Amino acid sequence: MKNVPEIKLKLKPAYEEHRHELNAAIQSVLDGGQYILGEEVNAFETEFSRFIGVSQGIGVASGTDALVLSLKACGIKHGDEVITVPFTSVATAIVIQSCGAKPFFIDIDDSCTIDINKLETFLKRNISKKTKAILPVHLYGYAVDMEAITSLAKQYGLWVIEDACQAHGALFNKRRVGSWGDIAAFSFYPTKNLGAFGDAGMVVTNDAQLSEKIRALRQYGWKTKNISESMGINSRMDDIQAAVLRVKLKYLDQDNQRRIKLAEVYHQGLEDSPVIRPSIFADLRHIYHQYAIRSSDRDGLKEFLAKHGIVTQILYPLPIHLQPAYRGKFDSFGGLETSEKTAREILSLPIYPQMGKEEAQIVIETINHWFPKE
Repeated sequence: MKNVPEIKLKLKPAYEEHRHELNAAIQSVLDGGQYILGEEVNAFETEFSRFIGVSQGIGVASGTDALVLSLKACGIKHGDEVITVPFTSVATAIVIQSCGAKPFFIDIDDSCTIDINKLETFLKRNISKKTKAILPVHLYGYAVDMEAITSLAKQYGLWVIEDACQAHGALFNKRRVGSWGDIAAFSFYPTKNLGAFGDAGMVVTNDAQLSEKIRALRQYGWKTKNISESMGINSRMDDIQAAVLRVKLKYLDQDNQRRIKLAEVYHQGLEDSPVIRPSIFADLRHIYHQYAIRSSDRDGLKEFLAKHGIVTQILYPLPIHLQPAYRGKFDSFGGLETSEKTAREILSLPIYPQMGKEEAQIVIETINHWFPKE
């Protein structure tokens, strides 16, 4: 293996290309002296909801809070069940539990998103009065089949709460993720395609009543200051994060297109490799928050890449239903074998807008050196 190329792939600062614009935006907030739910937050709420294609945007403190508040606004409560997937961030289970409800797991398919066929079968055979909502997760920037989800939800009288925390700008049938369900949650954690300089999140919806509920719930249940009309929480977006996000939003489509171009390089370069590449379909735009391959010898490949200076990630190493805190506590339908197998095989390769095609080629060459020639 002495001829294997070596490279240390380092994330370049996400702010570098727009340093002066970002500095000016932050300085404007500092000079203005309004740091929480101010003019920058209001402007970003308008701009981001317009980007998604909905009428309402409500800035909150994190993507996790965005999901919690979305569930609460839809009336999810103790004793209810919310359909979702086990192969996702554990936050998906945490937010459902925080409302006193329980997640009900449906397996994923090869796209790493909810298996529509299994979901439909469950709803036909086993849906109960406890089932109140579907929480589809647009994992890795890959859009769930939202036409199928919304059709099934309408048929069975269920809320649709989109977890779009990894899918800023992803499309299904030329319509942005986050605009399909009753309500949707986004995260602006710094590593996201649209990332702040700290924690932040947003709820988006076309439902004015849900929007009004969220606005109250994010700040102690206030409609009038210091008068709590409902039992809310403290989850307010700060203006520095909003100012940063307003700058970065202008370049999001451009940055996503860079990710797509890099994914195309990976996809072509790994065509003859034994690894399983992400699924590609004509009716959606994957925005590659992660470029996640699968390999039966994932751990060996990860170690080999690390030895040659290429840092990879495993998202996620253990499905929620196998996590020590949650094992045996939640119900499921039809088996969760695909989630378990995917967790053993999944590996995210380096991908970010500032990465060059030459660096992607080196990752490809290194992977191809790992697998013996047939």
